[in-house]
Amino acid sequence: MIVGASAGGLATAEALRRQGYRGTVTLIGDEPHLPYDRPPLSKQFLSGEWQPERLRLRPPAEIDALDMDLRLGSAAIGVDREGRTVVLSDGRTLPYDALVVATGVRPRRLPGSTGVSGVHVLRTLENATALKARLAPGRRLVVVGAGFIGAEAAATARGLGVDVTMIEPAPVPLAHAVGKAVGRALTRPHLDHDVDLRTGATVSEILSHDGHVAGVGLADGTVVPADDVVVGIGSHPNVEWLQGSGLRLDDGLVCDEFCQAAPGVYGVGDVARWYNPLFETTMRIEHRTNAAEQGLAVARNLLNPTNPRPFAPVPYFWSDQYDMKIQAYGFLRGHDEAVIVDGDPGACRFIAAYRKGDRLTGALSVGMPPKALRSWRSAIAARQEWSTMLSDADAA
Repeated sequence: MIVGASAGGLATAEALRRQGYRGTVTLIGDEPHLPYDRPPLSKQFLSGEWQPERLRLRPPAEIDALDMDLRLGSAAIGVDREGRTVVLSDGRTLPYDALVVATGVRPRRLPGSTGVSGVHVLRTLENATALKARLAPGRRLVVVGAGFIGAEAAATARGLGVDVTMIEPAPVPLAHAVGKAVGRALTRPHLDHDVDLRTGATVSEILSHDGHVAGVGLADGTVVPADDVVVGIGSHPNVEWLQGSGLRLDDGLVCDEFCQAAPGVYGVGDVARWYNPLFETTMRIEHRTNAAEQGLAVARNLLNPTNPRPFAPVPYFWSDQYDMKIQAYGFLRGHDEAVIVDGDPGACRFIAAYRKGDRLTGALSVGMPPKALRSWRSAIAARQEWSTMLSDADAA
């Protein structure tokens, strides 16, 4: 049984079938839609470039060909590991032999925003559809949080002629993840596109009139008027339904290097915190490619329990903002040093390398061709020493 019908859950189901499993595959999803891609929600779909049908991860015929017991529009609300059953929100109880948890995450929300029309998050097709209907030239959008989701929403809205104010509590957006120099470079295109970026600012309240958002109040007493607000301040792993199961829950479902949380229970995608032996640390990655790769790994280990393989990927993510393409490999968070090794941050065309201890652990490029990062990915996978990589970069 696979609980979670997004990228990770679907990848697991497909891999099981490709590897010859002919038994029952039950796929449970709390949304009514067939599995769809989430990254375009803040970009191509929000801009109107894509229609909903293009978001589908697979055509309906390919989903049918997987011959699954597909249960959409019903969430899992509990699990009995001893009895090997999962309880659904519609009251049904379903048995399983093995359980794959792929329930993803949900966006954090601002206190006081519940029930206020015009306050948006971006996670589901319904979220994006509601925001899309509100974006038009001259309207005022406040984006709370200058992370990748907030930045993508801001860039898309500016492309539609919306007046955008972006509120970020940190002095430099994304500095905690990518470093100050890279954070400043990623900020520049927003300023060039007339986004009113306010750093070091904290939202203290949501202001409303007749039930609709009217603006946000900042901690310094400033009021920023808004017709709509997008909240991009992080996420919560969807693990509440696992409470009381005896599974370890700590910012996600805690798994070992084989993505196993307990005998017969595995984690996939955004919800899974697993031990990555390549980086010798636990990590939880909220990126589309990781979910798909982890689904493949879990399917293999499910079918080969006596010879499991560690899941030790070099994580990859990307982001598109205006005409800026951001790509990164590795594990950037918690780095000890970040160095620009090629290009010019001022021109938004560069590569940055990241060190943890004496190892190269990450590389990020902006405005560079994909092949520019390939050698860096290989070096990260090879656990290259930092000094060696810097020497090679200087010699290139």
